[in-house]
Amino acid sequence: MASSGTPLIQSADDRATDKQPFVNAVVAVAAAFMLIAGVWAFVWPMSFAAVVQFPYHLHFLHDLGAFQIGIGASLLCALRWRDAIAVALAGFVVATAVHAVSHFIDRDLGGRPTDWIALSALTVIAISALAARLRFLKDRSVIP
Repeated sequence: MASSGTPLIQSADDRATDKQPFVNAVVAVAAAFMLIAGVWAFVWPMSFAAVVQFPYHLHFLHDLGAFQIGIGASLLCALRWRDAIAVALAGFVVATAVHAVSHFIDRDLGGRPTDWIALSALTVIAISALAARLRFLKDRSVIP
């Protein structure tokens, strides 16, 4: 439990009684914005670069999209979970997984040929840490 008596991770029912609808709305809109922009930069990098007037570089736009998607995922998780470590790890897992995909599909554009493998391994390690954290919280009856 957090010092205020609020569970570190709340269930959907607990969230419905949250007395901060403005904060929740801003977080939800920010998450949607980051996810839309991230998917756009990742999937349609040329269009994204043209609209935001950013120099076109395929791999860097893919990476930009990966990290925006990770931020969006973190924000979504924050609406559900109140444990900072779980939220941070979830966002890291998403960003690093998409980043690994970016390095795999752009492996002919430079970098080391093993970058995507190293990023994939890091993603698996982070998934393991997230699972361990969620298990720990569940064992402490912090999550349903």
